[in-house]
Amino acid sequence: MSNNMQDSMQALHGYYLEDLEVGMQASYAKTITDADVILFAGISGDDNPVHINAEYAKTTMFEQRIVHGMFSAALISAVLGTRLPGPGAIYVDQQLKFKAPVHIGDTVVATATVVEINEERRRVKLETICRVGDKVVAEGMATNMVDRRPA
Repeated sequence: MSNNMQDSMQALHGYYLEDLEVGMQASYAKTITDADVILFAGISGDDNPVHINAEYAKTTMFEQRIVHGMFSAALISAVLGTRLPGPGAIYVDQQLKFKAPVHIGDTVVATATVVEINEERRRVKLETICRVGDKVVAEGMATNMVDRRPA
């Protein structure tokens, strides 16, 4: 690969392992629209009526349509893949608990915070939290494999 191409590819790269420190944090926010929910149902194949049918949803404990829980997980993926650690990192695993429903029109803020760095294995553990306002709607831990800085 030419030096220009190599420089260009490195410019697209997120954080390297050596750049990360415990406590670093990044977020991604998205206001969820009706179209987002319908498109997510189509893409994922999860067309549970609690997500797409207002009349059905009224009969549930939620009393209205709710956003797919995995939509919040996708926003965590957006943080990890674009901000921290960012491009070049590989999302290895995710433990996640859904704590409260998300509704159409809510703005979900997904935040990832570095809590542990394993230099030897090139693994970075991050606390992942999704909030709507002050309410935690999903929380868990993610592991990413992160490149070392090229020599």
